[in-house]
Amino acid sequence: MRTLITNIGELTTNAAGSATPHHAVQDAAVLMEDGLITWVGRADEAPGAEEIVDAEGRAVIPGFVDSHSHLVFGGDRAAEFEARMAGQKYAAGGIRSTVAATRAAPDDELRARLRGFLDEMHAQGTTTVEIKSGYGLDVETEERLVRLAAEVTPEVTFLGAHVVPAEYADDPEGYVDLVTGPMLEACAPHARWIDVFCETGAFSVEQSRRVLEAGIARGLAPRVHASQLGPGGGVQLAVELGAASIDHGTYLTDDDVAALAASETVLTLLPGVEFSTRQPYPDARRLIDAGVTVALACDTNPGSSFTSSMPFCIAVSVRDMGMTPAEAVWAATAGGARALRREDIGVIAPGYRADLVLLRAPSRIHLAYRPGVPLVERVWKDGVQVA
Repeated sequence: MRTLITNIGELTTNAAGSATPHHAVQDAAVLMEDGLITWVGRADEAPGAEEIVDAEGRAVIPGFVDSHSHLVFGGDRAAEFEARMAGQKYAAGGIRSTVAATRAAPDDELRARLRGFLDEMHAQGTTTVEIKSGYGLDVETEERLVRLAAEVTPEVTFLGAHVVPAEYADDPEGYVDLVTGPMLEACAPHARWIDVFCETGAFSVEQSRRVLEAGIARGLAPRVHASQLGPGGGVQLAVELGAASIDHGTYLTDDDVAALAASETVLTLLPGVEFSTRQPYPDARRLIDAGVTVALACDTNPGSSFTSSMPFCIAVSVRDMGMTPAEAVWAATAGGARALRREDIGVIAPGYRADLVLLRAPSRIHLAYRPGVPLVERVWKDGVQVA
């Protein structure tokens, strides 16, 4: 069936050849058929369709592409958040408290929570999500996590190298052997990506290299968590190995910024983390002006960013990170697509997947202008309404 969304007051396309990368079209229409966008243009020139959706002058944007999340886990860490708000410093070791709950949770419980988070994301305009493992840290549980994630998205990341689990506290190299050996073999069939937390308190640059190179040899593409808690060598390693994305980037040197600007590696900013941990926000203005490709993602996880709302992350990035509303929306859509090396999403143009969001607002600016207000009216994924 052909579905036409017409009378769109402002259409954000992100399409190549626009006047600017953030160009918006006025008085527009979009035609969807068989899961794809087949026509985009002026509303008064639109072709016919079996289903007509009148946008009534409201804005339409591409579906959000959330390129960094941890949606499969047991328990929560509300007490840790409360302690942090009382002044306790965030540390990567808190991940271990989620590991025990995740190992104990049966598949059906994890699956139900996962689908609940996806429903939250759809309701807030997210149509594509990447999901990482990392809360099992043993072969059996890590395999379960990537297998469950693969039930709902093709963008699955094996993150066995999240932190060193308690049972390997005295033998971190032995844990790296496990990650790069039996754990990788069990998880690789369900994953597209390999990731590592290259950070003090997690994995060194040398250990991270071992993990990433083992994943690459097994056919997985690299991503890297780095420079969240302090400066380090993770960014340079990510660029050297051609990683699709380096995520966090809270603490970057001038050399890091220059390396990213000269590479195809996307820097994925995660403002929900800084909001939740009270760390300094990255300076997105510095990065964009230097020529770095920037994406935004929620980093939904129980410890450092328990939000699934891309509109919230857009509002924070505009308020506290120096982005314009147009740049933030681009980073949350086309930027996320680049971080996943996808050329079929994040853009509203013929041939792209019909992932669209109708806002309850006349402009994308309202996503930052009206923070916390539910502005997502309708969401289509592959041409099918999901929210």
